[in-house]
Amino acid sequence: MRQVLLIAAILSSSWVPASQAQIPTFPTRPGDPADTVTVDPFRVHPPISPLGGLWRSILLPGWGQSILQRRVTGAFFVAWEGLALTMTLKSIHQLDYLRTVASEDDTESLERVESKEAEVQDWAVLLVFNHLIAGVEAFVSAQLWDFPEELRVRAPSNGSIGIEFSVGLP
Repeated sequence: MRQVLLIAAILSSSWVPASQAQIPTFPTRPGDPADTVTVDPFRVHPPISPLGGLWRSILLPGWGQSILQRRVTGAFFVAWEGLALTMTLKSIHQLDYLRTVASEDDTESLERVESKEAEVQDWAVLLVFNHLIAGVEAFVSAQLWDFPEELRVRAPSNGSIGIEFSVGLP
């Protein structure tokens, strides 16, 4: 009898009420906040939000990547920005020179001016494109912040395609 009471005392002291996930909720009407569950999308939060990375990299390519610790990608965007900006300014300078030298009678010089105008537009488009791509890359990098690095694609021996990833446990 004493053992039964001891077991009953142990079981009653270790009784734990049901957790919130085990308690069914029945909302009174659709859309009631009682039936919604908020789930955190990140296991490990990125240093900036995806939109923060997007706007930083659109403003200055490479800024969002540097905060997200993607230094090589950020350096690529900065280098391409420097090249595109330099070539845009150089083409604008050459276009100004061609416009001052060109005469209205010479069709060859007018063709050179038109060609140089197209070159200026091309470099300006590449400059804008670099800003947009840098922003999108920072947005996606922040979204995939906690994606496992060990993910790799391999071809199994039977010829099908498989995905393999390993999980490191501390």
